[in-house]
Amino acid sequence: MTTQIWLAPAKLNLFLHITGRRADGYHLLQTVFQLLDYGDELSFETTADGSISLATSMPGVDDDENLIVRAARLLQSHTQCSSGAKININKVLPMGGGLGGGSSDAATTLVALNCLWKTSLSVDALASLGLQLGADVPVFVRGQTAWAEGVGENLTPVKLPECWYVVVNPCVHVSTAELFSHPELTRDCAAITIRGFHTGVGLGNVFQSLVCKLYPQVADAIAILSQAAIDCKVKDERETESGADDQYRGAMMTGTGACVFLPCETEHQAQNVLGALRSELPAFIARGVNRSSLFVSQQTSVE
Repeated sequence: MTTQIWLAPAKLNLFLHITGRRADGYHLLQTVFQLLDYGDELSFETTADGSISLATSMPGVDDDENLIVRAARLLQSHTQCSSGAKININKVLPMGGGLGGGSSDAATTLVALNCLWKTSLSVDALASLGLQLGADVPVFVRGQTAWAEGVGENLTPVKLPECWYVVVNPCVHVSTAELFSHPELTRDCAAITIRGFHTGVGLGNVFQSLVCKLYPQVADAIAILSQAAIDCKVKDERETESGADDQYRGAMMTGTGACVFLPCETEHQAQNVLGALRSELPAFIARGVNRSSLFVSQQTSVE
C-alpha cells in the first residue's frame, strides 16, 4: 500500500510589530511570514465510519484539543462529509517554538482531507475555516510567503530571495497568552509599508526584548547564534551597503518565540554557521521558499 506524505512547513516571522488593538481586544499586527522547506510530515488513511483519530497522541495534548483533529472535524462538519480519517504525524517542529507547527499541521489537514474526501472547497473557503482555528492557519493554507496585517489574516503574497536560515531551538515553551497580556508589551509600533519592509528600516520583533527578560534561555540562544555569525563573518548586507563593514548580522526571534534564526545567503554559509555553534541546543538549516512545499507534497509517497 502506498501512503502519501503531506508536508506541514515551518514559518519564520522576518519582523513582527503590534500597531494597536481592536475593540474586541485582539492585537493588530504587521509581519512577513517566510515559509521554509522544512517541517512536519502527515499521512492520512481515510475511513468510511466518520471517525477522526490520531495514530499517535502528542505528549501533553489531549487528542480532542489537537489542532489536527479539530481541523479535520471542522472540515467534516462544514461539508457534511461522512468519511473519516486516521492521521499519522512525524512531528519535527517544536511545540511553542514560534515556527507555526500547530497551525501548519492544521492547514495541511484541511488541504489534504479536502482533496482525499473530495469535498472540493476553494482555497478561500479553506482559509476561512482555518482562521477559526488560529490566525496563522490561513497563510499555510494559501501556501505563499506573505505580508500580513490585521490579526495576521490579511495576506499579500510577497516574493523574497530564497536564502537559507539557521534556526536554533532554546528548548523552552513560551506562553503566547502571557505575552499578549503582559503590561510591558509594546502595542503602539508605527505602521510600515511593504516598501518600508524591503528597505529594512525600523524592523524588529516587538516580543523579543520581553521574551528575553522572561525566558533567559532565548537571550542565550540569540547570543550564541549571533556569535556564530560573527565567527563565520556573515555580514548584514544592509549594514554593509551603508558603509558599516564591521557590522555582522544578528540573530532574531521568530513569532512570540522561542526559536531564533539567522539568515544566510547560501546553504554553504548556513552549514558553516551551524558547524560553528558552540551549544548543545537543537538547530537546523532550511531554505526560505516563496511557495509552500505542501503543494508539491503530492509527489512524495512511501511504501
